[in-house]
Amino acid sequence: MKRLVITADDFGASTEVNDAVEQAHGEGVLSAASLMVGGAAAQDAVARARRLPALGVGLHVVLVDGRPVLPPERVPALVDADGCFRTDMVRAGITIFASSAARQQLAAEVDAQFVAFAETGLPLDHVNAHKHFHLHPTIAGTILKVGRRYGIKAIRAPIEPRAVLTAIDGTRAGPGIERWWARLVRRRMRAAGLVVPDQVFGLAWSGALTADRLRGLLDQLPDGLTEIYAHPATGPYQGAAPGYRYAEELAALTDALAKQAIARNGVSLGKFADFK
Repeated sequence: MKRLVITADDFGASTEVNDAVEQAHGEGVLSAASLMVGGAAAQDAVARARRLPALGVGLHVVLVDGRPVLPPERVPALVDADGCFRTDMVRAGITIFASSAARQQLAAEVDAQFVAFAETGLPLDHVNAHKHFHLHPTIAGTILKVGRRYGIKAIRAPIEPRAVLTAIDGTRAGPGIERWWARLVRRRMRAAGLVVPDQVFGLAWSGALTADRLRGLLDQLPDGLTEIYAHPATGPYQGAAPGYRYAEELAALTDALAKQAIARNGVSLGKFADFK
């Protein structure tokens, strides 16, 4: 059976992202969205999500390239002089691994983000982390431990089958140590009883999931549970990633041919809660 979740990351980052999520869900194939509870437009995102009960909304844990939910003085080991999370993931990861104070602050911040999500009243469909920072074993363990108190049921492990990408347009993703860490995360989370996709697409084409590429994925979708994640937006916004083709990703998610491909290939599309 081919089961599929199509997710928009960064829900709540801006109204441009929120507009795209609502449009891609209402008119296209988007079935889930990951909420940045500390995002500039998080309240707007929550209001929209309450009008979209079929949209599976999850928590997009942000620990890099963003602002903490807690006051910066509560998490000094995680932020820079401006009170924002550090942008150097390697250095931040080493600090978290080596410092007990940083680990305590990490747990407090992750808890605060789960609390903020719980306060929205939305069902928690899934959890993932901005820039896949939950591949860090300490962060993964913290999300799992804290998340259990808030009903975590599904999480992403970004394992992307390279052969499928190559067959579609010749893309050859590098080996990447991330795959090794992602397999560990998948094993650990499944052992804890969480739903974890068998494969995930969106890494090699991050910010460039065009209509042709999406249709290619739908036509060559492997068996099992697949997650395809994207970054749709109606246009550029403050904090947007340089070079990301946001509007093209929105066009891909609302492409009528994508709907036809899902039906033609017998794909069951839904949110994570539909596939427990």
